[in-house]
Amino acid sequence: MPPAIPQTMHAWRKHKGNPKPVWEVVPVPRAPPTGLLVKLLAAGVCHSDQALLDVEDRPQFEEKYILGHEGCGEIVEIGHEVQDKLLQLGERVALLAVPGCGQDSCGECSRNLEQLCPTGHHHGIGQDGFYAEYVAVDARAAIPVPDAVSSEVAAVATDAVTTAYHGITRRAEVKQSETVFLFGLGGLGFNALQIVKAIGARVIASDIRAEKLEAAVQLGIPLHDIIPAGTSIQEFVKDNDLGGRIDTVLDFVGSNQTFRDAQAIVRPGGKILCVGTGDRQNEVDMKVGIRKRLSIIFSYGGQYRDIVEVLNMIATGIIQPQVETRGLRDLPAVLEDLSSGRIRGRVALVGL
Repeated sequence: MPPAIPQTMHAWRKHKGNPKPVWEVVPVPRAPPTGLLVKLLAAGVCHSDQALLDVEDRPQFEEKYILGHEGCGEIVEIGHEVQDKLLQLGERVALLAVPGCGQDSCGECSRNLEQLCPTGHHHGIGQDGFYAEYVAVDARAAIPVPDAVSSEVAAVATDAVTTAYHGITRRAEVKQSETVFLFGLGGLGFNALQIVKAIGARVIASDIRAEKLEAAVQLGIPLHDIIPAGTSIQEFVKDNDLGGRIDTVLDFVGSNQTFRDAQAIVRPGGKILCVGTGDRQNEVDMKVGIRKRLSIIFSYGGQYRDIVEVLNMIATGIIQPQVETRGLRDLPAVLEDLSSGRIRGRVALVGL
């Protein structure tokens, strides 16, 4: 028999007006008719968790909600309307933070834009998420995890890998024949590097931290395609005869400097994929954009099919996310380490 489900659990919650996460005891939810109750095994920590703690002006956000939008857990209860035979008691599942409402009448879900759905649940983004012992999810949010993928890696994969994968393959549509310039080898960018490498495109990598560049070399990126920390991007492109040869720029930093450099170095007819939000506002040089006929593409999150493909790539060793583990109680310290740049890749919280 499955273990008894407790009445209460521990969770980290956002309280409106308080920029610090609050550790407290809350009721354990029950599986909705069309969904599942999942006992969480791991929950990933993201830079946006700190940003969400500072958000106070979104009317759709609940006054108090459980934080965390990257999760993996074990199914412990199934709603009576769930028909998916892959979802069985005891099955490990990766959790999609924004699965969408799934209604044909939804302006976003009906256009294959589930992650932009305004009415479906947004786990950890204004509504209850994954920094807890249990979570109730709709069946559309649960993706079976291959045996070869650990729970902590599966949790992180739902955002840190899936967001990169969706942006690169669905939005920028990077091809093997391309030369790609990548800004940033952090929690998402290092996974993006592996995705582009798997596609077979040439990738030129840039980061301000020497240890990140060393990790790229260990991954097999040639030294001549690694830009030394502190080097002028535009001068490097010019000195290495790369002008007019960069098809796509992947900006996982999103600072004023990287976005300005991206416009300067991408070839005519090229693409700039914007994922990072280092600076809230960036400027488009209209003359350059029009003269080069650039495509500036934005991307947000990912979808069920992306997580399925990403988990399979991880299971077969094509992508190897950098993940370290801490306890669930350690969230405040992890957020501090993350903001201070002391986290090498990504952190997953496991256990109390």
